[in-house]
Amino acid sequence: MAKYQRILLKLSGESLMGNDNYGINTESLLRYAHEIKTVADKDIQVGVVIGGGNIFRGLKGSQEGFDRVSGDQMGMLATVINSLALQSALQSLGVKAVVLTAVCMEPIGEHYSKNKAIAYLQNNTVVIMAGGTGNPFFTTDSGAALRGVEIEADILLKGTRVDGVYTADPEKDPTAVKYTILAFDEAYKNNLRIMDLTAFTFATKIICR
Repeated sequence: MAKYQRILLKLSGESLMGNDNYGINTESLLRYAHEIKTVADKDIQVGVVIGGGNIFRGLKGSQEGFDRVSGDQMGMLATVINSLALQSALQSLGVKAVVLTAVCMEPIGEHYSKNKAIAYLQNNTVVIMAGGTGNPFFTTDSGAALRGVEIEADILLKGTRVDGVYTADPEKDPTAVKYTILAFDEAYKNNLRIMDLTAFTFATKIICR
């Protein structure tokens, strides 16, 4: 029996760019889909939250003159686009998948509810939860942590463009050191940007791989 029966997977939207500068790289999208299929084929229930940084980041938009609320709403829409792409890729591999949105967008996706998400998971359907929390000023990390608690996931797994947790962004700081063990208090004290503090408050333990 698998160690975890129900997982919440948080994926970086930026990873979908692959080697491109913007948008969705088909090869990266299919790699995501194949890896999720491998897990789902083991009868592990999979929930997914994917970011939208490959298309638009609300915070960056606000720094460039966008109203923060409008910018975050645009970011929410970017996550929906990525979620629909992932759903299509999974379905092309024969995996049952559904997109649930934090704000009502039917027929693009079904409106999210905890009970609906759990019912789909129990029916061996990959549940992709789009639109963040449905509110501005919250990141998709916070949305993933919240959804993980709501669907009673055994673990929240975060996938990014780097291979672990570092003292700084290794893509920007060549002196960054990789952690093997990281306590919550240390992450908070050192202001590590691996997840925002709102998301951290939902976590009871941090494991580095």
